[in-house]
Amino acid sequence: MAVRIRLARYGAKKKPFYRVVAADSRFKRDGRFLDILGTYDPRNKLSGLNVNVEKIRDWISRGAEFTDTVGKLIRQSERKTRTSE
Repeated sequence: MAVRIRLARYGAKKKPFYRVVAADSRFKRDGRFLDILGTYDPRNKLSGLNVNVEKIRDWISRGAEFTDTVGKLIRQSERKTRTSE
C-alpha cells in the first residue's frame, strides 16, 4: 500500500478549501483517507497552511510520501517561518 500525503478538496464553488490527508494512492482525491493531518486555505496567503507536524513525521516514518503540491507547500511554509524569526 503506497501512502501519499496529499490535498483533498472541500469548500464551495470558487471558494476552495483543502484538507491535508494521508491516503492510499489508489483512493480517489476526495474519497477515503487514513488520517487528517491539517488544512490549507489558498485564499489566506499569510497563514493558509495549518498542519500537525508530529502526525506528518509519524506518517513519513511509516513510508508515506508527499505529493508534489503538498511538498511545495510545506517547503514554502518552512521558509516563511524561518524568515519571520
